[in-house]
Amino acid sequence: MNSALDGFDIKILRLLQGNASLTNQQLGEDVGLSASQVSRRRQKLEQEGVIRRYRASLDPDALGLTVTAYVGVTLGAHTRENARRFRDRMVAMPEVQEAHTLTGDVDYMLKVVVADLKALSRFINDELLPQEAVLNVRSSIAMETLKDDNLLPLE
Repeated sequence: MNSALDGFDIKILRLLQGNASLTNQQLGEDVGLSASQVSRRRQKLEQEGVIRRYRASLDPDALGLTVTAYVGVTLGAHTRENARRFRDRMVAMPEVQEAHTLTGDVDYMLKVVVADLKALSRFINDELLPQEAVLNVRSSIAMETLKDDNLLPLE
């Protein structure tokens, strides 16, 4: 953990992780600081990149996005250009919620959210497999989500 963060910063971060819409006044009441002190700390955390963004957490099922799949992708040729093109394409695709480079048997692991199995098939067959750098694609469909809070463990 960043040693420049003190107990107040950690408390502010923990509260914002749970509810990013809290005002500086509300945060100050919870951590024992004035709203202006919280504002300065919050701004510093934003400028340093500790706080990357604020956003609403949406329920995929409520929006008709009922299939979550984890898709492993192996590239055939590992050139810088292939990797760059693949990364750029994944970043641009709204279905791809997360994309990670990995060690081991696959090069990339994608978390993909789509409406149904037909949409997943279209994504794999029309978006992934036609890319000339892609050698192999393996997917696993999540049957049930046990935890999805994305809260970092702040001590």
